[in-house]
Amino acid sequence: MAHTDHQTMRRVLRREIAGTIGLLTDDHDFRAMRRYRSFVFDDHTTYLQQVEALLKSREAQGSHTTLALFDPEEYAAFCADTGLDPEAPASRTRFTAELAATGPTIPYDGRPLATLLPALVDEAVRQATWEYATTLLTRLGPCVTCGEDIGRAAFTRASDLLVRILDTAPPGDRHLVCSVSGPPDTLLSVLHADEDTEGTTDLDEAEALEFTSVLALGLATRRPGGLVMRISAPGTADRVHGWRLRGGGLEPLTASEVFDAYCTDVESGDLISPESGVDYCTPPDLGEESTEPGHRH
Repeated sequence: MAHTDHQTMRRVLRREIAGTIGLLTDDHDFRAMRRYRSFVFDDHTTYLQQVEALLKSREAQGSHTTLALFDPEEYAAFCADTGLDPEAPASRTRFTAELAATGPTIPYDGRPLATLLPALVDEAVRQATWEYATTLLTRLGPCVTCGEDIGRAAFTRASDLLVRILDTAPPGDRHLVCSVSGPPDTLLSVLHADEDTEGTTDLDEAEALEFTSVLALGLATRRPGGLVMRISAPGTADRVHGWRLRGGGLEPLTASEVFDAYCTDVESGDLISPESGVDYCTPPDLGEESTEPGHRH
């Protein structure tokens, strides 16, 4: 009887354990892992099917599972740094545990894996963009004239601008895109700001942090860039507003400039037919800034 009770308790405890699966999301990464003899899969499609079956099984048992992005190059570097044998399955487990603590992850919620994989990749891109923008802001250091931390001041100012953009926007779900030109690459950040039935704006904290960091980088470095906001509300045409990053600030675009930006192919420069049911508008007045408009010493 005591042995049976112990088995029952262990089964109960097993349901309390959260798990993480490191996913190889594309064929390139999958082929890189095949160099290890202990990695027994030889077909990426079959691998993903087996992962999905395992996820469904764990969910049916009441277990919570997190999905992480498994990068073979980072795994090889991890094993080299820690002295672990990359051939050992236990080493992959250790690396996956590291990912759960520090890397981009999303929870498995029962949706098809084909839907979750792009979401996981987007999360990885968002975290990498935030880390890169934060690193560049930190490297700006203090102002040589007043000693204020330039990156921190720019982040505070970007936060204030974002709040005022959302506060002055017409009602509806807002989709914002901020781009800041390189070098070496253009940084792009997306923020969804949806309204609930009571008119309260719902923001994803990670999205907002990344978006504000990219905007702050554009303000602090005075790199060229822009910010576009699209507003969707039931029963009305979508509205599109835009600003350009210039001189360390946001300069509103005219309605015709917003139209030109939306109806021009970025790569070829060719004209694109405008969408039906979309109004291209001058943005609302943001009012006076509550923070200083950047260092102009």
